[in-house]
Amino acid sequence: MQQGSVRLKNDIHDLALVLDSRVRLVVIESWEEARVLQTIATLAVRRAQTYYTWNHIDGLSRLGFGVDMDAEQDTRDAETALEQIRREGEPALYVLCDLHPFLDSPRIVRLLKSLAMASEKAAPTLILVSHALPLPPELSRLAARISLSMPSDEQLAAIVRDEATRWSEQNRGERVRTDNQTLQQVVRNLRGTTHEEARRLARNLIVDDGAITQEDLPTLNKAKFELLDMHGVLSYEQETARFAEVGGLKQLKRWLTERESAFNGNASIKDIPRGVLLVGVQGAGKSLAAKAVAGLWGLPLLRLDVAGLYNKYIGETEKNLRDALQLADALEPCVLWIDEIEKGLAADGSDQGVSRRLLGTLLTWMAERSSRVFLVATSNDVTQLPPELIRKGRIDELFFVDLPDAAIRADIFGIHLAKRELAAEQFDLAALALASDGFSGAEIEQAVVSAVYCAAASEQLVEEEHVLKALSETSPLSVVMAERLGALRAWAKDRAVRAD
Repeated sequence: MQQGSVRLKNDIHDLALVLDSRVRLVVIESWEEARVLQTIATLAVRRAQTYYTWNHIDGLSRLGFGVDMDAEQDTRDAETALEQIRREGEPALYVLCDLHPFLDSPRIVRLLKSLAMASEKAAPTLILVSHALPLPPELSRLAARISLSMPSDEQLAAIVRDEATRWSEQNRGERVRTDNQTLQQVVRNLRGTTHEEARRLARNLIVDDGAITQEDLPTLNKAKFELLDMHGVLSYEQETARFAEVGGLKQLKRWLTERESAFNGNASIKDIPRGVLLVGVQGAGKSLAAKAVAGLWGLPLLRLDVAGLYNKYIGETEKNLRDALQLADALEPCVLWIDEIEKGLAADGSDQGVSRRLLGTLLTWMAERSSRVFLVATSNDVTQLPPELIRKGRIDELFFVDLPDAAIRADIFGIHLAKRELAAEQFDLAALALASDGFSGAEIEQAVVSAVYCAAASEQLVEEEHVLKALSETSPLSVVMAERLGALRAWAKDRAVRAD
């Protein structure tokens, strides 16, 4: 309760500072309308100031001190309500809930602008409240935006305990089963949610079996993402690969293991790991490694679709990226994966500067973010990447993912045979590794898949000969694109750390 009162006090203080600056138009974007109204009501009482609320159903309603407005006016209409506010000229607070659907009306925009530009000391102050409130350009510079504080880790832990207690009371005193490590992970993964959202998510974790376990974490992460969904741009990767399913990449695995505790909040380490760039040939395992990072650290994985950002309207592409990054921040702690990043940031002179503006937006976020969002970017063509992106400080390390050597290829064969319920010990993995020299991990997997198809077509069990035949019929990228691979290796020799 003490933490909650501190947070409320801070919210009231921030709002009071804005009002004292005589800004006449304030915007508060929040899903917690009741909490916003409580905060404003508390401040109004302290200042002995009249305040009104408005919505399209109830119209203007007076709360606090002051005189009633003209009851004969039907103020449910937004334009009528604003006209009356301007006519009365009372130095009160007017909290307008869900006004955003009416902001396409020129008259309403003009009324808001007139009220926002009022210079006299005794003028009304409008506070617009909604879950999302994009203002027209003519209003945006006249308005101040503030945000309510999100619940702290202590508050989130208290919410989980409250829901556990409630479940226990409803189930004859049976205690909720969990452990401290899992509880800490749940609290971390609840960051970025409101009080009510956190309570609902915690309740859903407990209600089915009276336990909070590691198996519940993916469900929690998916539910949290759906609360803050951004279709078409960000996607939630339900299945994150374990590093046991990734052949090779020993250096990358060691690097990540050393930094896991720092990212998850080790109090003795102030510098949070920020991200890595994985460069390599197609099919070498970059995407799988990106998924495996989330699996290793037990974090949700968000995939940013660069192609999904683009919009034909000026400024909308950059806005989509800003919205996606804000959503990633709200979902902290998490891993943000940008696949083939060069496709969105490589300028070709025909995009009217969109790629440069995207780059600027991304670089600003990378430099200024304080959230626990670990960036994993992958690239097939590093020559197209702008140098500002790959310098130290923006990312922690640049890794080069080369084609697997013989030992790693044998491991990869074992992994993909096991995934298809084939006994790896019945295959000569060393012989398969020798026959697949120059093959990527993706090409090895496809050879195993082709062998399964071939055996099924002839109604035979999958044998080593089927795999060898599939390998012999494949021309790997190392042959098809030998020159390009050679150039990439030469570039990475002194510029990147080998992932293996």
